[in-house]
Amino acid sequence: MNVELMDLYSVLDETASVLEKALNGCRPGLRTLKVGRVRSVGNGIALVEGLPGVKAEEIIRFPEGLEGVALNVEPTEVGIVLLGEVGDLKAGAEVFCTGRVLDVPVGEALLGRVVDPLGRPLDNQGPVHSVERRPVERKAPPIMARAPVTVPLQTGLKVVDALVPIGRGQRQLILGDRQTGKTAIALDTVINQKDTGVICVYCGIGQRGTAVAQVIAELRDKGAMDHCIVVVAPGEVQAGLHYVAPYAATSMAEYFMEKGRDVLIVYDNLTNHARSYRELSLLLRRPPGREAYPGDIFYIHARLLERSTHLKTDKGAGSLTALPIVETEAQNIAAYIPTNLISITDGQIYLTPGLFQKGVFPAVDVGKSVSRVGGRAQVPAYRAVVGDLRLAYSRFQELEAFSRFGSRLDERTRKTLAHGYRVREVLKQPQFDPMPVAHQVAVLLALTHGLFDDVPLEKISAAEEAVRRMLHEQLPEVGRRIEARENLGDEEQALILSKAKDAVQTLEKNDGSR
Repeated sequence: MNVELMDLYSVLDETASVLEKALNGCRPGLRTLKVGRVRSVGNGIALVEGLPGVKAEEIIRFPEGLEGVALNVEPTEVGIVLLGEVGDLKAGAEVFCTGRVLDVPVGEALLGRVVDPLGRPLDNQGPVHSVERRPVERKAPPIMARAPVTVPLQTGLKVVDALVPIGRGQRQLILGDRQTGKTAIALDTVINQKDTGVICVYCGIGQRGTAVAQVIAELRDKGAMDHCIVVVAPGEVQAGLHYVAPYAATSMAEYFMEKGRDVLIVYDNLTNHARSYRELSLLLRRPPGREAYPGDIFYIHARLLERSTHLKTDKGAGSLTALPIVETEAQNIAAYIPTNLISITDGQIYLTPGLFQKGVFPAVDVGKSVSRVGGRAQVPAYRAVVGDLRLAYSRFQELEAFSRFGSRLDERTRKTLAHGYRVREVLKQPQFDPMPVAHQVAVLLALTHGLFDDVPLEKISAAEEAVRRMLHEQLPEVGRRIEARENLGDEEQALILSKAKDAVQTLEKNDGSR
C-alpha cells in the first residue's frame, strides 16, 4: 500500500512540474471581444447588429458551434451567411468575431476522401489528419507567373481528344440541357487520369445525394478514387455551403498545383452555384439585375476560374485544369449564366439532346464546340486526321438536314452522307471505355481515308476493334511513338493504312464466309 502511495505521489509531482513549466511566463491579461446580437434569422441568413470593426468575409461564431461568413457589412447591421443548420438559433443570441477568414484543410491526407466544403469527412473513415489549412478565397496567379498550355489532358474520348482537345491548365466548359451526359464526360476524364499522375478533385454543388453517391461508387469501382478528392455540398444543405464549395475545392487543388503537380478539377455544376448565390443575395437585400442575379455574378465565377492555370517552371510548373459544368434550358446557350461562363473559359463542349435521343454518346455537337487553347497542346499525330474529319463531319451535317426534303440524291451526295454516318458511328463511345491515344489516331486515320465506307453501320464497331488489335499486335513501335508525342510521318501513315485495310478486309471476308 505504501508503494502504491509513493507511485501516486511521484505521478502528482511530475504533473505539477509539467504544469509549472507550461504556466511559467504566462501572465493574465485582458483582450477585447467584439460581440453582436442576432436581429433576425431565416433561410440560411442571419442579420446581426453590433460587431464593431467586423471585416468582409470574416468568420462569425454563433452559439452551439455554428459559424457564418460576413457577406454584407453595413453601418447598422451585418448580413451573415450561415454554414450549417440553424437549429435553435433565435433573435437576441450573442455572436462573436473570430478575426479569421474561412479556411479548409489541404494536403495528401485528403486523397481518397469525401468531405464537405469545410473539410469535414462524410465517408465514415475517421477525421482528416491534415497539417495545413488554406483560405478558401485566394488570389489567382498573376500573369507573369503563368506559362503557355503545352501538355494535353487526354480524356480517352475520341470526339473530345481529336476535335475539342483540352490542355493541362485550360478551362474547358461543359454545357448542355439536363440528362445529356455532361457529368459522364467529366467522370470519364477523371477515370482516364488513373495512371497519369494527375490529381483529380470533383466538386458536387447542389446535386441530389443519390447522384453524388453514384459518382463516388463509379470512381471506386474503376479504381480512380485513390487519386481523387470529392467535395460535396448536396442540395439539401444550406445555400451558404453551396456558395463556398467550389472555392474550397479549388484551394485543396491549388495545394498540389503549387507542389508542381498536375491537377484536374470538375465543378458540377456552376448553374446551381449561381442560383444559390442569387438566393443569398436576394435574402441580403442586394439589388437584383438580369434574371434577378446580383451585379457581381460574373465576378464570382471569374475569380474562381482564373485560379486555374499552368505555372511557370520557377513557380513549380504545376497546372490546374478546370472543367466547369453548366446546365442550359431548352438548348439556350445564350442565357445569362452560360454566356458569362463561355466568355470566361477557353472553350466549350456542347452536348445536344437531339444527338442524345438518337443514341449518339457522347452527344457532343462538334459545330458548337470549340477549344481555344488545347489545339496547341494536342498530340501531333492528331493533325494528320483532325482537319479532314471536322470538315467531313460539318459537310455531312448540312447535307443530312437538306436530304430530308428530297428523295433524289446524286452519287456524290450519297457517298458524302454514307461517309458522314460512319464518322458519327466511330465517334460514338460508351461510358467508362476510354481509348488510348495511339488507338484513337489509328482508327480516325482509317476513317478519314475511307476504309470504313464499305463497312455496314452495324459492323463499324467490329472494324474499329480490328484496327485497334492490328496496331497493338503488328505496330506496337508506331503506337509508342504516337504516345510519346512524335510526329506521324507519311511513311508511318501509309503503313498504318495498309495494315488497317488488310484488317478490315479480313473482317469482311470472315463475315462473308459465315
